[in-house]
Amino acid sequence: MWKQPLQVVKANVSSNPRTWILIGLSVAGIVIVAETQRRKRRSRAQIMLREPFLEPRFDLLPFPQPPPPAARQPLASLTFAISDIFDVKGYVTGFGSPDWAGTHEAATKTALVVTALLKNGATCVGKTVMDELNFGITGENVHYGTPVNPQLQSHIPGGSSSGSAVAVAAGLVDFALGIDTTGCVRIPASFCGVIGFRPSHGAVSMIGVSPNSQSLDTVGIFTRDPSILHHVGHVLLQLKSVETKRARRLIFADDLFQLSKVPTEKTVQVVTKAIEHLSGYQPPKHMNFSQYIASNVPGLKGFREESVKHQNEIFTLKALSSVMLLLQRCEFKTNHEEWVKSAKPRLGPDASDRVRAAIDSTHENMKTLYKVRTEMRAALQSLLKDDGILVIPTVADPPLKLNTKKRQSSEFNDRTLALSSIASMSGCCQVTIPVGKHKESPISISFIAFHSVDKFLLDTVLDMYSSIQEKVSIASHSSPLPDTNDNLDVSELLKEKGNAAFKGRQWNKAVKYYTEAIKLNMMNATYYCNRAAAYLELGCFQQAEEDCSKAISLDKKNVKAYMRRGTARESLLCYKDAAQDFKHALVLEPQNKVANLAEKRLRELMS
Repeated sequence: MWKQPLQVVKANVSSNPRTWILIGLSVAGIVIVAETQRRKRRSRAQIMLREPFLEPRFDLLPFPQPPPPAARQPLASLTFAISDIFDVKGYVTGFGSPDWAGTHEAATKTALVVTALLKNGATCVGKTVMDELNFGITGENVHYGTPVNPQLQSHIPGGSSSGSAVAVAAGLVDFALGIDTTGCVRIPASFCGVIGFRPSHGAVSMIGVSPNSQSLDTVGIFTRDPSILHHVGHVLLQLKSVETKRARRLIFADDLFQLSKVPTEKTVQVVTKAIEHLSGYQPPKHMNFSQYIASNVPGLKGFREESVKHQNEIFTLKALSSVMLLLQRCEFKTNHEEWVKSAKPRLGPDASDRVRAAIDSTHENMKTLYKVRTEMRAALQSLLKDDGILVIPTVADPPLKLNTKKRQSSEFNDRTLALSSIASMSGCCQVTIPVGKHKESPISISFIAFHSVDKFLLDTVLDMYSSIQEKVSIASHSSPLPDTNDNLDVSELLKEKGNAAFKGRQWNKAVKYYTEAIKLNMMNATYYCNRAAAYLELGCFQQAEEDCSKAISLDKKNVKAYMRRGTARESLLCYKDAAQDFKHALVLEPQNKVANLAEKRLRELMS
């Protein structure tokens, strides 16, 4: 029955070309509409990813200002955001999980810290995205999207308080709150290039905050301005405005700066130069912090891995981070096991693994975990007292690229948590300070002061910040002096002197001789390789790695360089790269027993 009408249509189209034009325009119109709708959907998705805030948005207005002549409220006209872990009356606290939000009622009260900020004149403009259930340090959330790091848009913002860090870094608010458990404020502050403050454990009220691990959870602050940090810190910590001044002792943890690939000219030297013309600072001191902890926290001995007990003290901090994660899992299980088993939440891969590990945890003697925490606090009290500040890198690595594979991120986690565990396990206060960029990535240093001397730390930051930023600007525009190349015979003589010093266990003297030899002949792989051996003995693993890399670039068959670089990288917790070095050594020397054992050991560590 359709045959005749179709023939009529064909006849009309054939005899009238305009019909073809109309059909073409109609088809084009349909395609344009479809493409427009697709782009709108894509645009909405991108906006969701860019937006650090959660829906519904709201404004919590400050309490009424007191009438004159009363002083203006300290936080008047400032705006702030809060992670979706703080209760707000009339709103459901989502805890970073839609399933948590779907199984909990709206809060009947607002968290005490939020109320305190409102009473002091600040305005809350909404809640921000966070890692699910406050588990994780990447800031990625499969349900709500990952807030885009304004400093590096293709890289993670850091977590768990990712949305709050991004809101501050993007200039959307004056300051923001998050919760720091295992570094969840300090890490995103570093990756997003803002100030991040973890107060002393227990110093700020946690009433109205969903717990992850009570022994580690602490309200944290993000801001771009040290004076705002000072004001907000005083409000939340309920500090007195006047305190006895005392000289400050800065202690640089040289071994921890070995974990970082950032040149010390951009970190240690920036801080050192910043205090040269400031009053009230003693000459800075340097120490091997890992060695100090190994000697003063005996409870960690039982947590060091048997396979690495022969290695350097850096593994002490890896053991410390292991205790921190065990403590977090055990307390999370106590808090939320019933909910997890009944709600069976849909979680992203990373959060799912962490929650499963927590629910499956069966650590029989919790006392050993609390003992390590007590020993850590005592060790830091003995070291810092009430006038000391430990200076460390906040993180060891630049932020990972988004959606990095799990195996690649495990090494990143080990190195990052080794540093963040210091304040988390001791309960000390820590502030992260941005110090410019290195290879396009934001970099920072951290100051740690003893528990309960938060005002001393906040005053120090306010006192030093502008001087630090001035030195950062100078360092970013300076360039290293070029090396010179001279007489080869003299360089060989210096090498032999270096070898003699090395045999005599005079490591610093050996480094000095090898350095002089390199200045005269920069194309000799042996000089770099020998200096790397001396650096390894001194625990200067970053310098050893750099020297071995230079030696390999000059001599691709230098087995010693691969072996020594592998050792340096393993000491820096870069297991994957270390394993590759030992594999290269085995290719060149298949019977090398040391390389064979090392490669097997690293394979076990990575698995």
